[in-house]
Amino acid sequence: MNKERVVVAMSGGVDSSMAAVLLKEAGYGVIGATMQIWPGEAPDEDIFGACGGLEAIEAAARVAHRLGIPHYVIDLREVFSQKVIADFSREYRLGRTPNPCIRCNKYIKFGALLRKAREMGADFMATGHYARIDYTPDGYRLLKAIDHSKDQSYFLYTLGQSELQQLLFPLGNHSKTEIKKEAARLGLPTRHESQDICFIPDNDLGTFIAHLIPIEPGDIVDTEGNILGKHRGLARFTVGQRQGLGIASNERLYVLRLDAAANRLIVGTKEQLLGRALLADNLSWVSGEAPPEGARITAKIRYQSPEAAAELYFNNGTAEVRFQQPQSAITPGQAVVGYQGEVVLGGGTIIEKREGERVAQDFPDTVFCRGRNT
Repeated sequence: MNKERVVVAMSGGVDSSMAAVLLKEAGYGVIGATMQIWPGEAPDEDIFGACGGLEAIEAAARVAHRLGIPHYVIDLREVFSQKVIADFSREYRLGRTPNPCIRCNKYIKFGALLRKAREMGADFMATGHYARIDYTPDGYRLLKAIDHSKDQSYFLYTLGQSELQQLLFPLGNHSKTEIKKEAARLGLPTRHESQDICFIPDNDLGTFIAHLIPIEPGDIVDTEGNILGKHRGLARFTVGQRQGLGIASNERLYVLRLDAAANRLIVGTKEQLLGRALLADNLSWVSGEAPPEGARITAKIRYQSPEAAAELYFNNGTAEVRFQQPQSAITPGQAVVGYQGEVVLGGGTIIEKREGERVAQDFPDTVFCRGRNT
């Protein structure tokens, strides 16, 4: 029987609970760990969500007891505040729309928590993400989940070779439906699915941001600088948004850009939202090496967007992603993630939309090496 030890990051939800079940059935020595990321005595405790709070800790502890595995609470409050919340605030101050889940994965789950797991003597750490890890003679690859409708590889593009060799994603070869049915059969207590940003109660971003940074009203203008109305704070808006503008117009208007320096919300038509290219920085490549110049890939500009055919170019630490077809609502602060087939290449943080050049209309099929799935 496999006696390797694995720490499972447990939230009390169905996915992390079933990750622990599958690994225990596979013969691993399973240890449950739940991150505590919100201070229990915070002055503004009422604005914080349940992520890493008492509800999650108690739910995970009940699951661990049910499975007969040890359970620990790992205090990561300080690093979460520094790496996630401080960055979240800073990005909104700059008029960008950040993705805190990606930073949490990079610095908290697969940074601080992974180090804690190694300190606990674990051979691996596991999570309930829907993704796969594949080993080949050339190294580890990050792959999409079998269930593409629940694939979460977009959020994991910052993982590199050193992290992948220490990780297990036991749900990657299962469908969400299969996992939920098995959890029900086992009678596992589970809580509701995570919301868009797990630490924001009721997804009320405006109220949450107002506790962190000053919210100042300003002008809503068109692309010619004409004042159309007033906004209630840039942090309440994101690129592509149409609802909540509060202005009258003969045509539908959308948020095109947040001008933080002038505190202006720039709006325009649906056509003006389109961009043929984008520029990204803070690049991270799963293999440790960037793809070749002009590489043909597919790319996602947000988690829910479909993959779009593109070409990749580099200049002074940035990447330009040129799309075959124009993309709508390219949003600074969000992540762009590149793929070739099932393989996650890596990605970066969107800086700006660009016009770019046209790319080839016909993309040839790509052949990938095969390897052992871990």
